[in-house]
Amino acid sequence: MKLVATSFATTALVALVLSHSPLAADAAPEMRGPDPVELVAAEQDRTARVARALWDYAEVGYLETRSTGLLQQELAAEGFRIEPGIAGIPTAFVAEWGEGGPVIAILAEMDALPGINQSDSPVRDPLEGKHAGHACGHNLFGAGSLTAAIAVKKWLEETGTAGRIRLYGTPAEEGGSGKVYMTRSGLFNDVDIAIHWHGDDENSAAARTSLANRSAKFRFSGISAHAAGAPERGRSALDGVEAMNMMANMLHEHMPQDARMHYVITSGGNAPNVVPDFAEVFYYVRAPQPEGVEAIWERLENAARGGAMGTGTEVDWEVIHGNNPLLVNETLARVMDAKLREVGGVTYTAEESAWAEKVHESLGEAALPLESAGEVQPYGKSLGYGSTDVGDVSWATPTVGVRTATWVPGTSAHSWQAVAASGHSIGVKGAQVAAKAMTLMAVELFTDESLREAARAEFDAARGGDYEYRSLLGDRDPPLDYRK
Repeated sequence: MKLVATSFATTALVALVLSHSPLAADAAPEMRGPDPVELVAAEQDRTARVARALWDYAEVGYLETRSTGLLQQELAAEGFRIEPGIAGIPTAFVAEWGEGGPVIAILAEMDALPGINQSDSPVRDPLEGKHAGHACGHNLFGAGSLTAAIAVKKWLEETGTAGRIRLYGTPAEEGGSGKVYMTRSGLFNDVDIAIHWHGDDENSAAARTSLANRSAKFRFSGISAHAAGAPERGRSALDGVEAMNMMANMLHEHMPQDARMHYVITSGGNAPNVVPDFAEVFYYVRAPQPEGVEAIWERLENAARGGAMGTGTEVDWEVIHGNNPLLVNETLARVMDAKLREVGGVTYTAEESAWAEKVHESLGEAALPLESAGEVQPYGKSLGYGSTDVGDVSWATPTVGVRTATWVPGTSAHSWQAVAASGHSIGVKGAQVAAKAMTLMAVELFTDESLREAARAEFDAARGGDYEYRSLLGDRDPPLDYRK
């Protein structure tokens, strides 16, 4: 698969996109029915309540039992039809409202990250006994998407517009590739357009791609022995891991500039005086194209074999997850950019500014002006160095996303500062901005057939006529126990 750099092939496509620009004099027909932004604003208490509950739960991938239950409960109360346990994943679900017309999907994530936690304090404050935290803001992702889906449902109902709004509850984005199994099961085949969003330290609807990636747990087996009394009898599984890591680190010198590889040793033995007979290392490989991932991956597998051979151990590995890169759709991205600018960014109260200033002190040189949370970044196209299973969805149906300032400007994802803001009112405000932009986008898609057609035309051209979907995790079943 090759990620195609898209462009507008015809004057008609250019004209259509420009017609949705905020600079166009006749940008859009007068909106029927209630104001979508006001529908979202009316749900602010729900957004805050659900976001906080998910933040408190902090459930990791495929174990989001309470989180998915809460989302489904809220949707069922609003009249959505719920299909739980889809694609062989107990915590995944689809909720739908409406009849006929186009199908617009909104994605909702819910999983937390293991090994990091924090209170909602602006200074480092780990919570004793808590082993995970929403360091990527998926509690906000789930709550904001829920709000948008309910707002769109109410707009469809009050205007009598034909169409179906779907919320996809998507577990285990963090290394579990929940959406890949959902895509592989054909759950997006009848979707006209998919919409997603993510927390960030800035507001942007730029057309940003992502890196393809694959991960695996490499497991070495050796022979245990007394490390002092009978060292010659031992074959250290940890030696195998360390030999592999040494070769992998040398491989870093010979990788493309925009590729990434990182690892953690998840098991290395329990006592220094026992030669460990088992050790495990968990690797990620990323590159802009699937072919790049696979080329590096072949060399990584050879490093594992070499490590085992040189240390007299054995090795096998289990692919845990794999994501295709995001297929950008600029027809949709430019419209989303216009919707985000219509909504605007995040404005802090005096109390929130004081809280954010304290977080700023911990960011050092990474800190950005607080007022940038109220700005929308310029539109453009770029390569993002993260990876997401939304990438696979984007190869199944035209997909568009938005990022909003849920964290203090300068905050990195996967940090304690991100956990804190994701549990704070600043995070909720960012989720509301995202919900408003997504709701406006969905309403536009329901009412503008030419926009849907143009997005599909760009999508078809980018994939190519001979495209066949292939996941980077093969035919394995969902790794429901990968976080246990």
